[in-house]
Amino acid sequence: MKEIFINTVQDFNDYQGMETLHPLVSVVHVENTEHIKECVMHYGLYAIYLKENKGCKLSYGRTPYDFDEMTVTSFAPGQVVNVEPNPDVPFAKFTALVFHPDLLNRTALGRQISRYEFFGYSSTEALHLSAQEVEVFRGVLTMIEQELHRAIDKHTRELIVSNIELLLNYCLRFYDRQFITREEINHSVVKKFIELLDDYISTKALRDGLPTVAYFADKCCLSNGYFGNLVRVETGRTAKDIISDHLLAHAKQLLNDETLTVTMISNRLGFEYPQHFVRFFKSHTGKTPSAYRNALI
Repeated sequence: MKEIFINTVQDFNDYQGMETLHPLVSVVHVENTEHIKECVMHYGLYAIYLKENKGCKLSYGRTPYDFDEMTVTSFAPGQVVNVEPNPDVPFAKFTALVFHPDLLNRTALGRQISRYEFFGYSSTEALHLSAQEVEVFRGVLTMIEQELHRAIDKHTRELIVSNIELLLNYCLRFYDRQFITREEINHSVVKKFIELLDDYISTKALRDGLPTVAYFADKCCLSNGYFGNLVRVETGRTAKDIISDHLLAHAKQLLNDETLTVTMISNRLGFEYPQHFVRFFKSHTGKTPSAYRNALI
């Protein structure tokens, strides 16, 4: 299988057969006439693709969906992506924005880039755009592209970075909309999460340790970031907070059983050390487990 390393904007433009207008950022429009070939892409920069082929076969977890809307996928430096040909869509047609991390040096966007968690989503968690959203997306890309065709001056970098930030903020809005419009699917994911969580605490914590967000994201066939954001939008709380709530509820229930010591309860819930359990319990209730138990008597 061919491996392709995209460490610079020049690498990307050379691979796509495009001219480089700026060493740190590029907008390209691609409509291939050759069949898509299987390969592995190694990214050393940020890339956002607006995939323009229609009728693409995508999946949400293990559930397949057919979308006529265009889709957006995002990749960050350090990510490795497997590209496999789709028999139904053999030719690639897309618009892409790529930018090197150096473009963001000493900028507000560079300091806040971690808030755009969709760079960590998997390709099956792509953003599906409505016709109006595609218009907005393309409009911002056009502003970046227009700036790239101007002579580089002292304003170029600031204007390009501010427009990239605008595009990323629109993506955040569109993803939030997608979570809301998939309410029924999201509800089933949260329901599965809660069921798995209670089962884990009851049957697995003693052996495997404290439950983690990553464990449940994997069980729901979602990336950590997408799973966390889905739970937050659906419930108004973070997945980590929900795990803490259920650990606390199980702890209170176990403290009703006077045959169990605090150490035994700590072990059963998956805490590595009893003092960690005591600290956790007190931070949430204001009382130590022993004081809480005594108050029950």
